[in-house]
Amino acid sequence: MNSSESIDVAGIEAQAESLLGDLASVPDVEAFQALLRLQAKIGESLGESARTLAENGSWAAVAQVAGTSRQAAWQRWSAK
Repeated sequence: MNSSESIDVAGIEAQAESLLGDLASVPDVEAFQALLRLQAKIGESLGESARTLAENGSWAAVAQVAGTSRQAAWQRWSAK
């Protein structure tokens, strides 16, 4: 998706939170495994998003949003 496309970020966030809550309430190994896989995917997605933000702005901007230093943000998310 490119920057010219409009997406409902807040709506997607609310939907994801609801679905994650649904999975968390299931007393089942499969649901727990799904949450572990999603945790890994979220980590990958955070890195991708941070790199995209930095490419279109700066690592200082990424750091400000993440509540960390520019150097810490770069060290955490710059590598692919």
